Amino acid sequence: MRKAKILRITGPEAVEEVVRVLREGGMVAIPTDTVYGLAVLPTHPKALRRLLAFKGAQSGPMVALLLADLEALPRFAELPEATRPLAERFWPGPLTMLLPRTDTVPAGIGEGRGVGIRIPDSPLARDLIRAAGGALAVTRANRPGRPVGRNAQEVLAELDGEVDLIVEGGPAPAGIASTVVDCTRWPPIVLREGAILEVEILKTVGLTRPRP
Repeated sequence: MRKAKILRITGPEAVEEVVRVLREGGMVAIPTDTVYGLAVLPTHPKALRRLLAFKGAQSGPMVALLLADLEALPRFAELPEATRPLAERFWPGPLTMLLPRTDTVPAGIGEGRGVGIRIPDSPLARDLIRAAGGALAVTRANRPGRPVGRNAQEVLAELDGEVDLIVEGGPAPAGIASTVVDCTRWPPIVLREGAILEVEILKTVGLTRPRP
C-alpha cells in the first residue's frame, strides 16, 4: 500500500501539484479553519463517487461545496434574502449553509433541493480552492464513526492508503466542525451546532430561541 504524501505549500509549484492530483481524480486532505477536510473536484464524477463510497451511503447530505469566495455562489446555489445576514456575518468562517441548489450541482452533493455551501476562513484553503476552479466537494477527513483529523499527522494515521495527498497546514485552529444551518426553509433550522452557537445564528436573522 502506497503511503500518502504530506505536502507543504511553499510556492506555486506545490499548488500546481495539488491541482494536478485533483484533476486526475485524487482525494486530497486540506486544512480549513475548522478541521481537515477530504476534497475532490465536484466536476470529476469518478472522484466524487470515490469520496461518497469512502464516507458511506449516508454521507451524501454532508458532502458540501467549499467555495473560494462569494462571487462563486450563484453557480451552485441561491441565497435567500432573509438569510443573507448569516453569509455577511459568518463568511468566511465556520458556517455551512444548506441553500437551494442550482442545476449545476452534481448528484451526490447535498440532499433533495439543498446543497451545503461554505467559504472557509483559511487563506490557504481558499487559495487551493481558487486554483482548482473555485469550488471543491469536501467532507470531514475521517472514517465514519472515527475522530476527525485536526492536523496532517492525524489525517495520515487515519487515512493512509485512502487519501492521495495531504496538505500540511499545521493544526486546524478550531478543531470543531462547522455549524450547519438549513436555509431552504423559514425559519432556518440549525442541523448541527458546531463552532457557531445556535443562539448566534438565530440572533443574526432576528429570531430568538424557541421555547421548550
